[in-house]
Amino acid sequence: MAEDMRTTMERFDDLEEMIQYFIDEHQEFLSWIGTRVDDVGDGTMTLSLPYDEKLSNTRPDTGPDERADIHGGIAATLIDTAGGLVLRTKLDEPFGARIATINLNVNYLRPATGDLSATADVIRVGGSVGVSEITVESTGPDGETKEVATGQGAFRIFRPERK
Repeated sequence: MAEDMRTTMERFDDLEEMIQYFIDEHQEFLSWIGTRVDDVGDGTMTLSLPYDEKLSNTRPDTGPDERADIHGGIAATLIDTAGGLVLRTKLDEPFGARIATINLNVNYLRPATGDLSATADVIRVGGSVGVSEITVESTGPDGETKEVATGQGAFRIFRPERK
């Protein structure tokens, strides 16, 4: 799979396009919830997700002009995803390695009521483990953007064996 992925990725101009392709074609759940790659830099990236009622906690008291809060698992998913993907910005071959979550810490700050944006920054990438910090913000229907969750992840990096 790694060799096929490397061959496929050669046709893209930048890492942002490569990661969006990876999400759209190889991560069905992330694609289904509408995950978009907004920005990719050296050691940083931002993913976004538009508000969709299918991702919310259903509340019986939600009126026709109110939005239900987005389920906390969606913010955790963005923290996990952005935290692992941002490590690829520091690898010589961004899709030449596999990355798996070792540990994930999520701190919820307030309910998310609108579009989500997760910004991840690399703390360290070693030979087999990487660590990143992530902040999730939500822009509510009133246009105000607030932090809704923060997190940190440790990820195992499975680099290809050198021949």
